[in-house]
Amino acid sequence: MQRRNFIKNMGLLSAVFGVSAPAVFAGTPKENEDYSFRRVSGRINCEGKGLEKVVVSDGFSVTQTDAKGNYVLEAHYDARFLFYTLPSGYEIPNEKGIARFYMALKKGQKQQQADFSLVKAKQDDTRHAFVVWADTQIKTEEDAQKLLTISAPDAHTHIQKLMDRPVFGIGCGDLVWDNFDLFKDYREAVAMTGIPFWQVIGNHDMDYGARTDDASQESFEAQFGPSYYSFNKGKVHYVVLDDVFFIGAGHRYIGYLTETQLRWLEKDLSYIPQGSTVVVALHIPSNTGDKRRNKRKEEEMGGVLTNRKALYELLKPYKVQIVSGHTHWNEVWEKDNITEHNLGTVCGAWWSGPVCGDGTPNGFGVFEVAGDDISWYYKSTGYEKEHQLRLYKPGADKERPQAVIANIWNHDKRWTVEWFEDGVAKGKMEQYTGYDPSAAELYEGAALPQQRKWIEPILTDHLFQAVPAAGVREVRVKATDRFGHTFEERIQL
Repeated sequence: MQRRNFIKNMGLLSAVFGVSAPAVFAGTPKENEDYSFRRVSGRINCEGKGLEKVVVSDGFSVTQTDAKGNYVLEAHYDARFLFYTLPSGYEIPNEKGIARFYMALKKGQKQQQADFSLVKAKQDDTRHAFVVWADTQIKTEEDAQKLLTISAPDAHTHIQKLMDRPVFGIGCGDLVWDNFDLFKDYREAVAMTGIPFWQVIGNHDMDYGARTDDASQESFEAQFGPSYYSFNKGKVHYVVLDDVFFIGAGHRYIGYLTETQLRWLEKDLSYIPQGSTVVVALHIPSNTGDKRRNKRKEEEMGGVLTNRKALYELLKPYKVQIVSGHTHWNEVWEKDNITEHNLGTVCGAWWSGPVCGDGTPNGFGVFEVAGDDISWYYKSTGYEKEHQLRLYKPGADKERPQAVIANIWNHDKRWTVEWFEDGVAKGKMEQYTGYDPSAAELYEGAALPQQRKWIEPILTDHLFQAVPAAGVREVRVKATDRFGHTFEERIQL
């Protein structure tokens, strides 16, 4: 069809320019390959009544249902799913917490029916909340048991405090650590939280036996459906992207969005009014301060989204929050219309200690939505939400032996950090880049940690120092976040 004609035309061009077709193409298409488009039609309803203007996609094309809830779409020959963008005001369809919003497309079937029935939400979702699990990353049964007996119950307890409004979760990639047998444990952990979860693919959720990136999502898709899609809740539009691009060798990948995804996103956003709030979830962060902190000449291609400018350009008309994982540190940055939350992980330092490499406790992000405004905090596993900083006595940091150190892991430029000597205000603490003392004690050196010795502490910007005067008995630190919430810790000297 279209592709066959393209190949035929390329053959003619080859003859004109004196270049043989085999020099352009690595091989010729098999006779039984089918490059025809497929007609998919269906209806989306609630209690038998068709729902109008529900966005439907195959990951390539995007359309909407008509006044009776019907749609017709010419599905791309490479499309693997037909899915819809959940409209606001409806329950998230799920199977024991795993979001189900799609139907698999069959190869070779020229026509297919895909109908969906939605359920009206019991609560107004203009006000809602969501939690983000970054890197549950279970590799062994022991890791899985920690997730199931510590992290998931802790999340369930905290989520119950948010249930005066609709709540959902996002698993922000690296759900497992290359051990796909443990997807069952991840699914069980999700079910324990009591809320539906949407999933993001991470680099450890990919099939590294695939020939190219195109097939590297197969195991993930068998569990969770498409690796990029969108949904709505209240006044907010949510987009999940697959920015882990397998380069076809070993376990190597780069942070990259394909042209197919960017074109789909452009079509998806065409239905969203400019000025709206958009939340983007992806595994590899779009950007971090790692290059600056470590004085690198180049960014690590597997550490950030290499073609982020293309993403930012599409998001320019919106108020944007990005949530990401991958790094095993916590960092919040903002520029122009974008705020990114590169979240600390559920697994901490790969289940080898109670903190990430930057000293952020094992935990997850919590985001509270009111209309099109979003506020947030970091929830540390085993602590109440008020636990937002940790203090260290002088001597904890060998490079600053006289200083009291504060680690404020969810700090951003709109926080203020003040300190007091025996109740007397001393002004703002000095921010610096360094290593968290706990992370250094737990992970520094070839012999630590015992379970996974390759783990090392990570440079971070969310550290603060102050040198108390001689004879001071107590130092108090008061941190105020951008929303006016204050958190205090005291340390006796």
